[in-house]
Amino acid sequence: MPGMWIDSHCHLDACEFGADGGLSAPQVAQRAAQLGVDWIVIPAVAPDNFATVAALAHQNIHCVYALGIHPIFVPQAQESDLDALRQSVAAAMDDPRLVAIGEIGLDFFMPELKTAAMAEKQTHFYREQLKIARDFGLPVLLHVRRSQDLILKQLRAIKVPAGIAHAFNGSLQQAQAFIDLGFKLGFGGAMTFPRALQIRRLAATLPLDALVLETDAPDMAPAWLHPARNSPEQLPQIGLHLAGLRSQAESDIAWATSRNVTAVLPRLAALAAARR
Repeated sequence: MPGMWIDSHCHLDACEFGADGGLSAPQVAQRAAQLGVDWIVIPAVAPDNFATVAALAHQNIHCVYALGIHPIFVPQAQESDLDALRQSVAAAMDDPRLVAIGEIGLDFFMPELKTAAMAEKQTHFYREQLKIARDFGLPVLLHVRRSQDLILKQLRAIKVPAGIAHAFNGSLQQAQAFIDLGFKLGFGGAMTFPRALQIRRLAATLPLDALVLETDAPDMAPAWLHPARNSPEQLPQIGLHLAGLRSQAESDIAWATSRNVTAVLPRLAALAAARR
C-alpha cells in the first residue's frame, strides 16, 4: 500500500451509511483503513449532530471530527445555535479528536440560499463561526460553493489559523488567494470526470503542497461509482487518479497530500505523531 492517505472531508455520520443493511459507519471506516486510509475527518453540519460526529470519532481510531453549522442548515438555524457551538467547542477543547471548526461557509448555488435575506443570514453565521475558530485557535473546514470571493473577503477580515477550502471549484486566481492565506484546497471525486476541465486543470497544475484529498462521502462519488453512494474506501483510487493527472508516483501523492492535511490541522498532526 503506497503510503498513508487522509480523507480530509467525509460525512461518515450520514444516514446512507448502514442503510438497507449496508456497512455501518464504523465498519466503513475500518474497511477504508484496511485500504490505507489512516485518517478520516468528519465535519458536523448542525448542533443536532455534534454529539454524533464526536462519538463516531471515538468509536474508531482512524477518525477525528470538526464542529460547525453548514450553510445549508442556516435557514432553520437560530442565534442560540451559535451559542451552542461555542459552548460545545469550549467543552471539547480537551478532546484531541476535535481538530477544526466545520463545515462552515457560504452557498450561493441552491436557490433558497440566494435570496438577499438568506445571504445576509448565511454571512452572519459564517462570520460568527470564524470568530469562534479565531477565539479557540482552530482551523476551519470551508464550504465555498459559488461563494469563493465572499468567503475570502471574510477570511481577510477575521483571521483564523487557516484550514481547508473543501470541494474547491474556483478560478486559478481564487485558488492562489486561498493559498496566500495559508489554506489547502480539497479535491475529490469531481476531478475524476473527464468533462470537469477546470477542476482537472487545477488539480494537475497547482503546487502539490496546496492540495488535499477528500471524498465528501456519501456525496460527490467519483466517475467510476457515480451515482452510487460514495465512501472513504474510494480515497486511494481518487488519489491514484490525481497521480495520473500530475504524472507523479502514487506514493508521492499519498505522502504529500497527507502531510498537507496535518500541516493545517495540527491537532490531527499531534494524534498521528502519538500513534507512530
